Amino acid sequence: MKLPLIGICRHRLATDGQGVTTLVAFHGCPLRCKYCLNVQCLRADGVWHQMDMQEILDEVMVDDLYYKATGGGIVFGGGEPLLRSDEIVDFCQSRPTGWRIYVETSLNVEHQRLEAVAPYIDHYYIDVKDMNPDIYRRYTNRSNRRVISNLHWLSTHVDTDKVTIRLPHIPNYNTEQNVNDSRKQLETMGFSDFDCFGYIMPNAG
Repeated sequence: MKLPLIGICRHRLATDGQGVTTLVAFHGCPLRCKYCLNVQCLRADGVWHQMDMQEILDEVMVDDLYYKATGGGIVFGGGEPLLRSDEIVDFCQSRPTGWRIYVETSLNVEHQRLEAVAPYIDHYYIDVKDMNPDIYRRYTNRSNRRVISNLHWLSTHVDTDKVTIRLPHIPNYNTEQNVNDSRKQLETMGFSDFDCFGYIMPNAG
């Protein structure tokens, strides 16, 4: 099955994972964030290339020695990579030993997609946006019900040291207090690694 990609980015160093990594970014996302950083993942003309998982594996295999020497591997992102959970599992079962697997996700997917990939993921980078349902919906045009449910599942089935949660301060949508409230709520679930940062408004000069 050919999968739509928005890019494959090689030789990333200490970015979303240790060592040398390659980002495999999929087209498609369930969210419609007001300040989307990868709008090409939503556009029909945003597909860079279509490849099946064997072709993707062949493409990234060139850096096998880098991954093994530095403890690096593959970062699945997008878009929303967990929309391709079955294919990610196939990739992980075929990859050489010694490659780490990372995923950048919003977790706004059906639970079975998360559960399918969980045995193979070395670290999760989760873009939670905001835990407040009203703020989340205003910003993404979607409910965060699945996000919260998946976070609860992760907190009881995965070592939380393997999870980094991103909590942005989003101008016109949430406040620093909202960010702090989200963090406190997530801490009660057992999460402790947070990446808190502020968005820069587009065209802010």
